[in-house]
Amino acid sequence: MYPYAWQETTADNGHRIAFCGAVGNCAFFVQPTRVLTCERIIKLTINLTTYGLTNYFEDLAQATPELTLARIISQHRDLYQVVSEQGQQLAQVSGKLNYQLTDPTSYPAVGDWVLMTATSTTDQAVIDQVLPRQSLLARSAAGTGRQGQAIAANLTTIFICMALNGDFNVRRLERYLTMAWDSGATPVVVLTKVDLCPVLDAKMALLADSTMGVDVISCSAKTGAGFDAVNAYLLPGKTVAFIGSSGVGKSTLINHLLGTEALLTKTIREDDAKGRHATTARQLIVLPQGGLVIDTPGMRELQLLSGNFDQSFADVTALAKNCKFRDCQHQGEPGCAVQAAIATGELSADRLASYQKLQQELAYQGLTARERENAKIERLFGGKSAMKQVVKQVRQKNKRR
Repeated sequence: MYPYAWQETTADNGHRIAFCGAVGNCAFFVQPTRVLTCERIIKLTINLTTYGLTNYFEDLAQATPELTLARIISQHRDLYQVVSEQGQQLAQVSGKLNYQLTDPTSYPAVGDWVLMTATSTTDQAVIDQVLPRQSLLARSAAGTGRQGQAIAANLTTIFICMALNGDFNVRRLERYLTMAWDSGATPVVVLTKVDLCPVLDAKMALLADSTMGVDVISCSAKTGAGFDAVNAYLLPGKTVAFIGSSGVGKSTLINHLLGTEALLTKTIREDDAKGRHATTARQLIVLPQGGLVIDTPGMRELQLLSGNFDQSFADVTALAKNCKFRDCQHQGEPGCAVQAAIATGELSADRLASYQKLQQELAYQGLTARERENAKIERLFGGKSAMKQVVKQVRQKNKRR
């Protein structure tokens, strides 16, 4: 079909470009195999369905036709890389929108669909509106219990990645699942580095209670094991976020899916199997098979902003419904069905402790030191008056000794 030699490369917008070797300024844009233009390099209109555009967001955008629809594909502090039908460019939040947004999680995040004032691709665009999200993965900002931090938006699936070596931690996984179920997306546990785990069955057994109702995939980027199961979620137009601690192999997995070493990877420390940060910013990537993935930096501090305990601790919450008292704290009250289940081995004490720890963390979220202290008194004694009575009784008992 083409009489000349062709040299292929990839444009910033993700499309392949085939350069004609005979005519210096001649180029063909190919998406993915169909020739769209020829003989001259001209502006290419991007089909946003490649970036996950659905009828839901398209209908929302039609209400404001004077603004341009775009999706955020990466964030750099207060600047965003967006993609619209005109291509990729930098954008920033408008002054009006910045004034209107009072909750940090309402600011644009990677994966968001936004409406912006169009400019030339060489200038910064202005984001005027964030379209209503279908899902949002968020956490408490590191070092504070008062502000939330949006991690990624409009996700179909969340891959919670955990390595089968030194990173393996059931209690941390329960924390991730509580956050993921709350997002509105579907969590999937991806166990990486299966080639380094000679006791896979034993570790899968440890996860049985925590992963009820959740698909679990074990895979290896080194051997390719498990990637058929991974690819089943990466359908065209679907967006999957990869989350997990540093060093679990998120970037390595994505490189394997891309078929190229596009993302920086780092080895773990040999002495303690701790990971090093390879990904430093969230970014949305279109895979060759059509799915979209969001790579996220490793989380060494994961504070919950909110949580869905009915999903992540379905066994505990189901048992709690059978407790004699509606406000049972499962700490020795008469008729406690949860403690009864622990006594029979139906429920592990460690799982209950994890459930209570996460519940208390959310209950104390955003409180001052004094408010946290009052909340603890309320939880333990039922109020300050009851606490004083207990203290008085203890003192009288000590005097009689």
